[in-house]
Amino acid sequence: MSGPLLVVADLVTHFPIKAGLFRRVVGHVRAVDGVSFHLDSGETVGVVGESGCGKSTLGRSVLRLVEPDDGVVAFKGEDVLSVDKTRMRELRREMQMVFQDPFASLNPRLPVRDTVAEPLIIHGTAKQEARQKADELLEAVGMRPEHGNRYPHEFSGGQRQRVGIARALALDPSVVILDEPVSALDVSIQSQVINLLDDLQHRFGFAYLFIAHDLSVVRHVSDRMLVMYLGKVVEAASRADVYDSPAHPYTHALLSAVPVADPGVERKRKRIVLEGDLPNPGSPPTGCRFRTRCPIAHELCAIETPPAVDVANGHMVACHFPIERGETLLDRVAQLGRSVGVIGG
Repeated sequence: MSGPLLVVADLVTHFPIKAGLFRRVVGHVRAVDGVSFHLDSGETVGVVGESGCGKSTLGRSVLRLVEPDDGVVAFKGEDVLSVDKTRMRELRREMQMVFQDPFASLNPRLPVRDTVAEPLIIHGTAKQEARQKADELLEAVGMRPEHGNRYPHEFSGGQRQRVGIARALALDPSVVILDEPVSALDVSIQSQVINLLDDLQHRFGFAYLFIAHDLSVVRHVSDRMLVMYLGKVVEAASRADVYDSPAHPYTHALLSAVPVADPGVERKRKRIVLEGDLPNPGSPPTGCRFRTRCPIAHELCAIETPPAVDVANGHMVACHFPIERGETLLDRVAQLGRSVGVIGG
């Protein structure tokens, strides 16, 4: 197939806010508000941002687990949002999801072999054949044959997530959406699961949409990255460009919060502290949504929504005053004679 495997264009998902005795709609939470990106076969696109920025809703909207309000989701050239339920069920063979909480995503009343086999049986595979393939999938994710007879509560969090991954892979998908798959796990277990996902991708050629709030995790697994803030993508670029030459003030702030393994470097470096909380997504700021927390915001930022512009070889940034290559946010703050909360240094 030529062209991207998955194309998302101007995707919008709003949730109604209801109030009063008659539960009238008085507004909308703009969870996803005009997001565009593409995903090529065999690559990993990471999606990062603070809690509440719309990352998980984006993943669910792509699969129509949440129905979008507008936009295009094209999988292998077919618009996912325009197909009927029968066709959508067929498409979900090739687009699967791994959820953040492995225990909540598994049926506590079924042995894990039956849980993994269930999607195969639903799509017409004979029970015996489905259970045999389930055993193969459990082995592929590092489980032993006897584990198939056990129930979810008998496993650790990392083992349950392995079962969830096996279930997602049962139908041989082309795209797997990973919704914070390691955030509920211990650090040592996180690395095991990440290495497993990497190994599976190399073996089977899946494309991953990897959603996380931990930038150190996303850095390890991603080819390209999307940085989301309050329902919008504020920066999109290759992993190297995002980490080595971030252009949006929000990305600078996120990266400054990532711990450094070297204690000496960690003590000396400066960490930017954003003031205030994430604004209400039901009533976002006018203009640039980040302006209420941005230390370099200009009066233009309150008037005009910044368009996404290409600052260098596909490095897209939605900012009126992007940080230039080789410059830091603290440099720009100092030039403007402003202040920003800083820890360390």
